[in-house]
Amino acid sequence: MKKQVKFILTLVGIAVFFLGASFLYQYLTDRYDAQNVSVTEEQGSVSENSADESSAQPVPAPNFTVYTKDGTAVQLTDFRGKPVILNFWASWCPPCKSEMPDFEAVYKERGDEIHFVMVNLTDGDRETVDTGSAYIEGQGYTFPVYFDSDLSAANNYQVYSVPTTYFLDADGFAVARASGAIDAETLEYGISMITQ
Repeated sequence: MKKQVKFILTLVGIAVFFLGASFLYQYLTDRYDAQNVSVTEEQGSVSENSADESSAQPVPAPNFTVYTKDGTAVQLTDFRGKPVILNFWASWCPPCKSEMPDFEAVYKERGDEIHFVMVNLTDGDRETVDTGSAYIEGQGYTFPVYFDSDLSAANNYQVYSVPTTYFLDADGFAVARASGAIDAETLEYGISMITQ
């Protein structure tokens, strides 16, 4: 009889564990898949919840240096003259992976009029140039990828979670930011804000 009670308690414990894990997974999925494109409001910071987009003023986008796969240094200022979609991502990040097909589709369609600066957060531990490159190549993505091996770009843009996307106008001003994975409609909305 004691063995049956012990067995039943073990099953209940396992069920409670999986139920809790399921709720936690759903919570995190909802939190990181939230789509919130917002307009910058004050110099040096980007608001996540702009109350009045019409009164928001763009802020100058901080410059940074990132690297191509072969180690060539590239600065954000090299892309002035066209609008820029600046996306911070990592190959271990499921929400990052979920939005990449939309970025690829828009890049193929509008890559000649908009710069895509897809910045891999290359910490050298969890993410390396090799793991980031292998993921991009394995998926067949053709948008340009740059590696933030010293994390200076992420620090300049206060990127604490990925994916994070900034929409910069042709003059180098940060117009909007999206935190979390975005879909094609949100991506197009952000683009409309920098191509007017």
